[in-house]
Amino acid sequence: MNAPQVVELERSIRFCLRSDGTLDSDAPKDNTHAAWPPMVGLGRYYEMHVLCVGPIDPCTGYFLNIKQIDQAVRDEALLLISAAAQRSEQALGPVLASAFNAVVKQLGPVVQRIRLALTPYFIVGLEQSNMNQLLISHRYEFAAAHRLHADSLSEEENVQVFGKCNNPSGHGHNYKVEVTVVVDVDSPVGAGTLDAIVDRVVIERFDHKHLNIDTAEFAEMNPSVEHIARVCFELLADEVISVGQLVEVKVWETDKTVCAYRGS
Repeated sequence: MNAPQVVELERSIRFCLRSDGTLDSDAPKDNTHAAWPPMVGLGRYYEMHVLCVGPIDPCTGYFLNIKQIDQAVRDEALLLISAAAQRSEQALGPVLASAFNAVVKQLGPVVQRIRLALTPYFIVGLEQSNMNQLLISHRYEFAAAHRLHADSLSEEENVQVFGKCNNPSGHGHNYKVEVTVVVDVDSPVGAGTLDAIVDRVVIERFDHKHLNIDTAEFAEMNPSVEHIARVCFELLADEVISVGQLVEVKVWETDKTVCAYRGS
């Protein structure tokens, strides 16, 4: 007998709160793709991402009906987040833990992780494997030029390997950097301290620079997206201790190319 096919299924639930944090639970569900409840005036927009893991049903081809995930979040989790917003809650870990448990109550232990996007760039998450720690991810950007060139290769080999990226004058990217730290679940959540550290350690160092020429880190190292992700991680690892433990740095070279580094 063949073993059951196990998949990861992630569902995003978009919702809006009124400016005072209250939830319009009677709003019509005419456009749940954008958000339900919908936006009213200067309200608040959030996204909750629910990751579930389990076997595919050989009859339906489903592992889990996505409508069940939507309902599990909307039945109780949104009310918990709304209540926290009205209290101007700063420690979001306990709120997320309560929301996590509310979703698990309906869907069962297949729920592995939930993440709450407070903005499109600032996300807090909780994983079933460690409910005592909260994952905080924030995204940044810098613009830089670089040239990909290996001194150990001939000119012809460099062109063959790196193509246009071997242009002697270099070329540029708008890099996006996502930094993820883990903190105690009861810690207050805010981006300000992390922002200041990343700005000082990474952005000021690399922004509007030619990485090969203007930075010590890449004077003798090829500034590939792989190396940039690793260097950013190593620069930040000791600096972010005042916020939490660094667990991952992701760097997007383009919308099509991203590299994640999690340390050695």
